[in-house]
Amino acid sequence: MIKKAKGRLRLLVSMLALVVLLSSCGGGSSKPENVNGEKVTLQFWTIALQPTFTPYFNRVIADYEQKNPDVKIDWKDYPYDAVTNKLLTSIASGSSPDVVNLNTEFASQMGSKGAVVDMNEYLSPEEKAAYFEGIYNSTVINGKAYALPWYTGTEVLYMNTKLVKAAGLDPAHPPKTREELSEWGRQVNRKLGKAGYAQQLVSKLFAIDGIPILNKEKTAAAFNTPEAVTMINNLKKQMEDGVILKEDADFAQQVKYYAGEQVAFELAGPTFINFIKTAAPDVYKNTIAVPVPTGKADVRLSNSMDLVVPTKSAHVNEAVKFAVFLTNAESQTAFSKAANTLPSTKDSIKDPYFTQSDQSLEAQAKVVSAQSLDKATDYMVGVPNAKDVNSAVTRAFQNILLNGTDTKQTLTALEEEVNDILKQ
Repeated sequence: MIKKAKGRLRLLVSMLALVVLLSSCGGGSSKPENVNGEKVTLQFWTIALQPTFTPYFNRVIADYEQKNPDVKIDWKDYPYDAVTNKLLTSIASGSSPDVVNLNTEFASQMGSKGAVVDMNEYLSPEEKAAYFEGIYNSTVINGKAYALPWYTGTEVLYMNTKLVKAAGLDPAHPPKTREELSEWGRQVNRKLGKAGYAQQLVSKLFAIDGIPILNKEKTAAAFNTPEAVTMINNLKKQMEDGVILKEDADFAQQVKYYAGEQVAFELAGPTFINFIKTAAPDVYKNTIAVPVPTGKADVRLSNSMDLVVPTKSAHVNEAVKFAVFLTNAESQTAFSKAANTLPSTKDSIKDPYFTQSDQSLEAQAKVVSAQSLDKATDYMVGVPNAKDVNSAVTRAFQNILLNGTDTKQTLTALEEEVNDILKQ
């Protein structure tokens, strides 16, 4: 699996290099193309939103087309695993879409290669100020904003109250720090033989403890420190003690372990509820949501989806205008209500939907996470070649925590690898 992942990564890097080469030969037109009264057609791509949210998009697109009669939106939806390859292929072949839904990691990767436009060149100060600053800045590199933040999520702590009570713990007084969460996990393991929680071995583990990935200039790795060694060795001890499952568990695996009551806790955004409610209704009924325990850094990590406009778009001005419309407060509030996500716009959370709770699990998670949006930031904020850097960090964590390599030696090798990535 690792060899396949490396192969896919090399292919993406090669294709992205081709995209950059073609982009350097000239971008698309930024002028309206409305010859003889013909409509401008914008190609709009999203990730895995059909058919569940087709009614919402049909409404919002119809609304936009009514307000902008010279524009037609051609909406296409692709699976997550397919969209990046399809995007790079289309740009390289000269048939670029105009507005594309990407995650923050890949949006930053595209931006650092000059493959998407700088939104700061098109947005007014008022339009930029509409978004939460930390979330908007997640794709800002060297002063250039390569995406508009769209729907997002911040982590909350889900706990299975049945298991917590059986372990002799009081869910009415949940852990407030990562250290306290570790102690709760140890007690769950001692009393019940289950783990505290599962997690994915990604770069956010640095951010939780306030360990910077890169230096302030974003030119070199900055994580090879005694603090990082201590943090990673602490994670290793927690895995040995059963606090954390000894595994690199992606989101689907985390859902599986929580649904099967193999773990007592889950740290995730509000969308986790949609999966657990379907997979394990009884576990859902026993679950509550509370504020996420903080690490040494008092930050709230966001997991955002963004909208980008490729530089090869033939209709950049119109594309940016449509992206702004999709991410304005009105549109984001409506989508959040339909999709159980969080908005990235400040005015959206003034809606009572984000402040009032009926004590359902959905409402608990929504209110708790919405309250943290003003502190939210992406853990890869401002990192050039973010996708490659995160992949390198993940492999290093796997080698240390799962394969037993030396922490300091592996961090030193990772430092060299990240520095090489930054030179690409």
